[in-house]
Amino acid sequence: MRKIIVSMNVTLDGFMAGINGELDWHFPLWNEEMSLYICHQLGKMDTILLGRRSYERMARYWPVRTFTGVELEYADLMNNHTKVVFSHTLESADWQNTRLIKGNISEEVLKLKQSPGKDMIIYGSSSIVQSFIRQGLIDEFQIWVHPVFIQHGVPMFRDMEEKVRLEFMRTRSFSSGVVILYYKIIRN
Repeated sequence: MRKIIVSMNVTLDGFMAGINGELDWHFPLWNEEMSLYICHQLGKMDTILLGRRSYERMARYWPVRTFTGVELEYADLMNNHTKVVFSHTLESADWQNTRLIKGNISEEVLKLKQSPGKDMIIYGSSSIVQSFIRQGLIDEFQIWVHPVFIQHGVPMFRDMEEKVRLEFMRTRSFSSGVVILYYKIIRN
């Protein structure tokens, strides 16, 4: 069965974005080493799962920019991988290789997990992550912790009532000071 892996950039004080969705806090630390690694990470996947807001931001960015080097390789992966967007309000999803799911999310995701292919990844999309946690659909977390405090913003998890037990797998650190924490969900 395919796994669903959450890959999320967060500040040391637990925010995944600024108050208005800003991501400027992680670009000063981003370097070639991290770009190569994220290309490797996405290369192991074949499907990107997104909520509406993350989809809209990414669809405005990846297809229309000009890239070189490793960023071009990553942009090609982003544009050519299958993307599945979960939204009750989005009317269409026009970014190439994108499928919009408006209905029974749990049922659709279970079908995806049982279908042939590589693992699936969720970038950002905290509301989808929380919904998937409640439904027992997440298998692994890869949390990119950036050594910065922004004081206010969008928390990684808000209003979580579920208790989720995680098993530590490993870490990966970069010369920028960013550390990836790898955890898998412990199923009862």
